[in-house]
Amino acid sequence: MNSLSFVAQSTGLDLPTLGLVITSAAIDAINPCAIGVLILMVSVILGGGGSTKRLLLLGGAYIASIFVVYLVAGLGLIYFFSEIPIVIAEYLSIGVGLLVILAGLLEIKDYFWYGKGFSLQIPHYFAKKIQEYSTSKTTIIGVMFLGAFVAAVELPCTGAPYLAIITVLRINFDVTAFGLMVLYNIIFVSPLLVILAMVASGSKLSSVQKWKEDSKGTMRLAIGLMLIALGWILILIANGVINFG
Repeated sequence: MNSLSFVAQSTGLDLPTLGLVITSAAIDAINPCAIGVLILMVSVILGGGGSTKRLLLLGGAYIASIFVVYLVAGLGLIYFFSEIPIVIAEYLSIGVGLLVILAGLLEIKDYFWYGKGFSLQIPHYFAKKIQEYSTSKTTIIGVMFLGAFVAAVELPCTGAPYLAIITVLRINFDVTAFGLMVLYNIIFVSPLLVILAMVASGSKLSSVQKWKEDSKGTMRLAIGLMLIALGWILILIANGVINFG
């Protein structure tokens, strides 16, 4: 019995749904925007002579803010979907599946032809605002606002995996489904926690930045392929070919 099966059986979770949540969260976690803003903010703190304690405090506040905003946004979408008439809701998974596949194709396009045509990225205006906030809002309240702002503006661009999971969980939303949403968001912010811990323990920020830039293309390709697979799974669910739950 593998570890995923053990967790599913010991907690009473449905194994396919648990696997889908973990996989989708891992896709969403490879998020260049949230990672890039964290690196920028860390560089500002260190450049200003900030201590490791201050780095962990502000970095933790930034990550916690992203976690809370993503979770609240997910719950809001769950409530919105629950208000949709059943007749329309039957076609929801198909529509979301097609949207997720389109997002995957755009990510793959950017791997081969980055900057050409439409891309899933934060609009230039918001990107500029994020950079301004990153270099000026170095208080706890400021970085929490920054985290909330980043989560809000990047959700429409990078939230396709999250939307797919919400579409699955809203069918029978209960305490277990809420727990899966919390798990999703823990996985989503885990790379940020790892990067923050690495820098705080002495890793060079330039090495982390170089890794991000060198991995950007590969991350887009991987995200694209996994989004297409995820979208196809949603369409199969809508057609009753497979059953999660």
